Amino acid sequence: MDIFNLHSWDISPTEAVALQKELASRVTSQPLPAECNLIAACDVSFDVGGEILFAAIVVLNRKDFSVVEEVTVQDRMTFPYVPGLLSFRELPVLLQGFAQLEVKPDLVLCDGQGIAHPRRLGIASHLGLWLGIPTIGSAKNLLCGTYNEPDMDKGSKTPIIHRKEIIGYALRSRSKVKPIFVSPGHLCDLASAVDMVNSLIDRYRIPVPIRHVHNLSNAVRKEGHLVTTFHSQPVSPQDPETLNP
Repeated sequence: MDIFNLHSWDISPTEAVALQKELASRVTSQPLPAECNLIAACDVSFDVGGEILFAAIVVLNRKDFSVVEEVTVQDRMTFPYVPGLLSFRELPVLLQGFAQLEVKPDLVLCDGQGIAHPRRLGIASHLGLWLGIPTIGSAKNLLCGTYNEPDMDKGSKTPIIHRKEIIGYALRSRSKVKPIFVSPGHLCDLASAVDMVNSLIDRYRIPVPIRHVHNLSNAVRKEGHLVTTFHSQPVSPQDPETLNP
């Protein structure tokens, strides 16, 4: 798929913060298209203390969670770990993977933040600007803001508030289990983000696409070989819940 050349990656953390503030003004909030069936998810894995990033992208059919395409890429990290600047560390290798995709997803789901970010440019929003397609952040932990605990029933949600602005929702994706934190990335609004993530949850806490791509990136890191494949296989409901039940 085509990738926009948004900016250089050869920048310092201080320059990255300034760039986030500028790019956040380009993020667009709007309802998702009625037809949004090809759902991509992306993930980056690495060995603690290592210098190689292992990126994985999976494209699923939303109707039955069958796998349409998988791509994995590895590359040396070029940006340090800095809280709030995750996208500058992970997007360069992820974009290499998206450039290899044969199919163009209707939407990308990221294991991270969208606008629920101090400067309103989490990895999902940043990626959306590079790809020019809708993106959503679905994170396991809160980065900024406050929220009241949702009811314990699956599907309950409460707003995440930061600087008097609703920037996402704490969503109870599984009854009596810690919520996940959903926020729109780019070309998506708050309501659409929550509705979409709800539709991608089965019996586990973490949405199916994120669970699947997380398993793939970890497998590639451990086994040391890359994948570029087309499939049409449903994701097994017996897949282990590796990202907390």
